[in-house]
Amino acid sequence: MSLDLFSLEGQTALITGANTGLGQGIALALAGAGANVVAVGRSPAAETGRKVEALGRGFKEIKADLSTTAPIGGLVAEAFAAFGGLDILINNAGIIRRADALEFSEEDWDAVMDTNLKSAFFLCQAVARRWVLDGRGGKIVNIASLLSFQGGIRVASYTASKSGLAGLTKILANEWAAKGINVNAIAPGYFSTNNTEALRADETRNADILKRIPAGRWGEPGDLGGAAVFLSSRAADYMHGAIVPVDGGWLAR
Repeated sequence: MSLDLFSLEGQTALITGANTGLGQGIALALAGAGANVVAVGRSPAAETGRKVEALGRGFKEIKADLSTTAPIGGLVAEAFAAFGGLDILINNAGIIRRADALEFSEEDWDAVMDTNLKSAFFLCQAVARRWVLDGRGGKIVNIASLLSFQGGIRVASYTASKSGLAGLTKILANEWAAKGINVNAIAPGYFSTNNTEALRADETRNADILKRIPAGRWGEPGDLGGAAVFLSSRAADYMHGAIVPVDGGWLAR
């Protein structure tokens, strides 16, 4: 198999939540494979931009708050215009709220579902509509979670949103595969990010988690790069509706 199948040379990727953590790791991996990067998020992505440009790729930052669907139309138009088209969408933006299910608030439920699931769907829809209108396909990669498969504890809305995102990945794959649009997902395990800071700071929970991971360590953002490049490339042209765990072996134990 030619390595050219994994090349993203001349392509453009829209990545949500690319300012730090997993999103930044994915952005750098895709840039390393040849893609220009359009980063969308609430927080500045200057560091990501510097690193992408150091790899010789184009970078465009779009400030947008995906807790509502309001900015989606505008940001999609801007993303398509940035480098003359769009080839890849990575739905990575997400938030988490922790509380016992007996105490979980409606506000925390809605905040997580709106960002992690509702906005992800309507962003997929907006990008896919452009691809269909242009008579071409593209690659969509949703960032799911181990909690797309498992229940977890004290994260009711997060588990519901990531389970929903797994289902959404499958239904969109069913509807859009014949249109040349690949929709797949990556399910990260326990990674060192802002979302897991509380877990890593809890000595007991941290030890329990590490005990369960065959690889014996928390994942680093760069560990997602290979899967992200693969699912964004021609090498994954016959992949539709897959949810690929990158979890250090967690689900195997």
